[in-house]
Amino acid sequence: MRLLGVGMCAAALAVGLLAAPAHARSGTVVQELRGAGWALKDTGKDARFRGLAAVSRSTAWVAGTKGAVLRTVDGGRSWRDVSPPGAVAEGLELRDIEAFDARRAVALSIGEGEASRVLRTEDGGATWTETFRNPDPRAFYDCLTFFDSRHGLAMSDPVDGRFRILSTDDGGRNWAVLPSTGMPDALAGEAGFAASGQCLVSAGPRDVWLATGGGAAGRILHSPDRGRTWRVAESGIPAGDPAKGVFALAFRDRTTGLAVGGDYRTGEASPRAAAVSADAGRTWRPAPTPPPAYRSGAAWLPHLRTAALAVGPTGTDVTTDAGRTWRPLAPGSFDTVDCADDGGCWAAGEKGRVGRLEAPSQAGSGG
Repeated sequence: MRLLGVGMCAAALAVGLLAAPAHARSGTVVQELRGAGWALKDTGKDARFRGLAAVSRSTAWVAGTKGAVLRTVDGGRSWRDVSPPGAVAEGLELRDIEAFDARRAVALSIGEGEASRVLRTEDGGATWTETFRNPDPRAFYDCLTFFDSRHGLAMSDPVDGRFRILSTDDGGRNWAVLPSTGMPDALAGEAGFAASGQCLVSAGPRDVWLATGGGAAGRILHSPDRGRTWRVAESGIPAGDPAKGVFALAFRDRTTGLAVGGDYRTGEASPRAAAVSADAGRTWRPAPTPPPAYRSGAAWLPHLRTAALAVGPTGTDVTTDAGRTWRPLAPGSFDTVDCADDGGCWAAGEKGRVGRLEAPSQAGSGG
């Protein structure tokens, strides 16, 4: 849908379209909205939530430190602690969660060796089943993604010089390591960042992308066949240091993608912290006007073909030209962001902080 130049700020226009009913979104006149941003939703917890799954405007899951998992089904007015008991007892770092609805979700804990695990629930978190525990002390799983409710992948930092890919075809009940023959060699020091659950993302039934940093270049790998073969491209986002590289990817469809990252260390500059691709990740171009600082998460705004969000410790930015130009939207720290098909956009981060993107007429509190 083409964005109309009617004199309103780009961020408020995007949120206004999301908040409007379908007939308004398809029309040519949008009511001017100003001051849109994050309405904070009190979770009552102090965990850092880097895992986030937006199911809808009413339903979302977050996962984080010390094995914490929360779920809301009423738009964030209340949260249910559905943390897996074993994950809490062992203090696991749950850095990614993928949810299919209000009852079914798959969570990933990160870390070396057996700390990397996959947990699954079918009853809204009342019970959890551990479906994978990493037996290899050399592996360190960072992110997971699902193509649909059955097919999914998880990725590990390089083992024997190549990124390792774990695959499921039954909704996360069983997992198997894929052959590494189709994976390019990793660079010295190259790895993924378990910062937002977005270092591995998918679009459509087969395409998946993997983001890297730490090596000489910030690279992005693309597989058109659910992780069996991969092609690698340089992103243009600076790396060359364990704290620098591509932290998050977001693909609107199988061809149009965004990458964000930078240097996560406080006070360090992050020039060229965003890039765009229009050819399924074969090539990437630096954003002419990137976010002003490191960004760890990104998401496309539903129903707006050229609008997306990026979040990080120093604020949220919005683009309305498919990632070429980014402008500040709201202050406040978030690590990750995710949007549902019905227009519900959520963000999560440190000290139990969770927000939902809203216009002033919808809520009285902003980010």
